Amino acid sequence: MTPLEIAEIERYLTPAERAELNALLAKDIEERPWTPLPGPQTLAYESIADVVGFGGAAGGGKTDLAIGKALTQHSVVQVFRREGTELSAIIDRMEQIVGHRDGLGGKPPVWRAPAGSCRLVEFCSAPNLGDERKYQGRAKDLLVIDEAANFLESQVRFLMGWVRTTDPSQRTQTLLTFNPPTSAEGRWVMQFFAPWLDKKFAGKRARPGELRYVAVIDGKDVWVDNGAPIEHKGERIIPQSRTFVPSRVTDNPYLVGTNYMATLQALPEPLRSQMLYGDFQAGVEDDIWQVIPTHWVEAAQVRWKQRSPRGEMLTMGVDVARGGQDSTVVATKHQTALHALWFDNLKTITGKDTDDGDKAAGQVMILRRDDAPINVDVIGVGASVYDSLKRANAQVWGVNVSERPMRATDRSGALSFFNLRTDLWWAMREALDPTVDTGIELPPDPELLAELCAPRWSMSGKTVKVEGREEIVKRVGRSPDKATAVILALPEVPKLRAMMNARLVEDVMNYDPMARMGA
Repeated sequence: MTPLEIAEIERYLTPAERAELNALLAKDIEERPWTPLPGPQTLAYESIADVVGFGGAAGGGKTDLAIGKALTQHSVVQVFRREGTELSAIIDRMEQIVGHRDGLGGKPPVWRAPAGSCRLVEFCSAPNLGDERKYQGRAKDLLVIDEAANFLESQVRFLMGWVRTTDPSQRTQTLLTFNPPTSAEGRWVMQFFAPWLDKKFAGKRARPGELRYVAVIDGKDVWVDNGAPIEHKGERIIPQSRTFVPSRVTDNPYLVGTNYMATLQALPEPLRSQMLYGDFQAGVEDDIWQVIPTHWVEAAQVRWKQRSPRGEMLTMGVDVARGGQDSTVVATKHQTALHALWFDNLKTITGKDTDDGDKAAGQVMILRRDDAPINVDVIGVGASVYDSLKRANAQVWGVNVSERPMRATDRSGALSFFNLRTDLWWAMREALDPTVDTGIELPPDPELLAELCAPRWSMSGKTVKVEGREEIVKRVGRSPDKATAVILALPEVPKLRAMMNARLVEDVMNYDPMARMGA
């Protein structure tokens, strides 16, 4: 019953009847302050998944679902928005539902015993990478990430690490609510809920509300058949369940009869399709300073086909793990019947298997074929790998991206490069440029797509500068390891043995046995 309906009824009641009605309403609110709408909201509300994704279109009741779950299903709750100033709308809506602000106070706001079974709701924000660590160790049985596509994936995964309770009867859950991402940084939600949102998902597509299971193996999501524990390298890994429930404004009867529908219909494309229909395939807008446009990379991945045989291995690019959850990544470029810009599936090797130079070099040598030159990022930990490969008599180029560029200008001749990093990234941009038509083929790896589209560039005079790894990590929350390996494998490096053989042939062809006699 809405407040307007209650007010209409009260007009016909005596003072005693109104007092009795108010007492009944207060009791009802205390016992069950919120009820989900029929349809998608109820499906998400009743889900037993460890992680629930809800939303898609605007106006589908995302905030109400978060509040309703907090008040009726949980005890200790954290509600996050990226910016703290955005929390006031959630607090105001909760006040409308419970009818008071008793127990609300503090900075950041904490609401104690708002209604129902809920003991505490903490309203939090994490505008910058690293802010999420302020909440380390603070247990909650419900974590709400409202407008999750505005967060960095690493922030969300970190906060999920403290969803727990000591009460065996209390369900623990994470709720991610979001609209389709409007920037490349928000695309991670599509991979996080890939069986529902990614049309390129390799497995069977999932139905709304269906439970699917994910095991995090070596820091990567692996979709598995069920929740049975998995043994991996001596570790027992327990998969988590995920689900996604799409919603639209038409699922919300309180908004259908308002001007909100007309407001959404008046939005320009692709925002109209995103907000009105929850279309996750509608265009995501690139930053104007993005080094490589997203659709260029997507086109190269669409062209890619698995090849057998793979053709001659021309070069290898190696980005060495920097510790923690990082992996060493190896990219290989091959000569096919059509061209020399076909890249094989990337090889990722866990950091603990490449934690010293000799071990990492050994893994690279196992993958090497056809005397391929090896290009290694030598900044930091890569230096020891370079030394080990040199001792193994491999042809190796130690790449220090802070050094001067190889080329004087870009392909047009109009731009110069700040350093070697910029030169390498710009060469990949030029290889992917559809107007050049190189036919480059990149493996359809969603992480590679995200990383190649992550860097931004700036310009001073005619000099171009691409931001460094640390700046990228700070902005998007992940290191572009796969992209780095690919750009290291791109440059044309003549094979040493081929050069030696060419000189030998030249010496034989030009040999004159009489020349020395004549001397």
